Amino acid sequence: MNRVLKTLCVVVTLAVTSLTANNSYKDNNILISAEEAIKLIGDPKVMFVSGDNEDVFKLGHIKGSVEMYAHHLHHSNIMGEMHCEPLFRCLDDAEQYIGSKGISNDMTVIAYDDFKGPNATGVYMFFKSYGHKNVKILNGGRAAIMAIDPAQTKYDAIKAELKKEKKIGKKASKKLKKAKKANLTLPAAETKSLNAIVKESKSKQKEMKSRLKTAEKPLLVVAGDTHITAKKYHINKKDLDLNNIAGSEEVKMAMEDILKNGDKSEYVIVDTRGMAEIIGQRKMDNVARGGHIPGATLLEWKKVSDIDNKKSFKSAAELDKVFKSYNITPDKKIYAYCHVGAGRSSEIIVGLQLLGYKNVKVYTGSWDTWGNAMSLPIER
Repeated sequence: MNRVLKTLCVVVTLAVTSLTANNSYKDNNILISAEEAIKLIGDPKVMFVSGDNEDVFKLGHIKGSVEMYAHHLHHSNIMGEMHCEPLFRCLDDAEQYIGSKGISNDMTVIAYDDFKGPNATGVYMFFKSYGHKNVKILNGGRAAIMAIDPAQTKYDAIKAELKKEKKIGKKASKKLKKAKKANLTLPAAETKSLNAIVKESKSKQKEMKSRLKTAEKPLLVVAGDTHITAKKYHINKKDLDLNNIAGSEEVKMAMEDILKNGDKSEYVIVDTRGMAEIIGQRKMDNVARGGHIPGATLLEWKKVSDIDNKKSFKSAAELDKVFKSYNITPDKKIYAYCHVGAGRSSEIIVGLQLLGYKNVKVYTGSWDTWGNAMSLPIER
């Protein structure tokens, strides 16, 4: 019996080890967990950077963080031309912009968004391309911090209690108003009871709002703006990392090889947008043409993000399955694009990097550049 149990334990242990290995990423230096990140909130040498837009940031952001909307990181003129391609911005512009956010070269940057991933990966890829030494992505974003913040749990409980109390008061008040409007005279006892409920509910709501205000102070995710003290930021040309970003000519060369060699091509171009954009039904901003790059593999970013579990990425095993199902393998040279190269395309590229893929690049100009360049072919 002991021998059987020992054998069974070994089998279970091996199965668990195998499962863990299959779900762990090969590159563990990209993501940071909420449990690790929460310890760094308030550290003067760490800056949390939200890739969501200004309106979302004002509704709720990690305390002390700044907003760098991913969609605005790529800088082009009205015709989609990027003056320092493949860089998202020219060096002087990037230095001024980063410094204006209170970020210095010696800071650790932790990029985040609501939880889905694209906007956080846009910020991540932006900083990596300029050679910033320490940059991470908060897996699960703002939602992950809220989920483990004890102050948030207390705040949410009071908020739920207040919501319930409002319904009680509203129901009694509504019944009194309805009777008055219909010129109905309710029994005196019922009227007295309803008025008492309304009065008591108002008193309770006042007390709960006071408690809510107190409970709001220690929250790690807060609403409103952040005060920023600008800093000096310097980008050394020697530190630029061009290994993960590409310009139009490089992507065009890959496209020509794909059209010539088909599945035997050493390249893959991934369109990460939604179908309405891919078929040209929907055009964004000032792009002249809708459609997609000929020969592109159509893989929407949502297949990589773990939206159901509020994580920025699916497990390693799930990612591997998704990419291989689209014939995206480590032996290929892979380019991904979206509308502006910081967001949906960076989500796909970072997903590949998590699996250890080396030859992967974001097309920083993306459809904003390609769709406006009349010399470049398109498909719908």
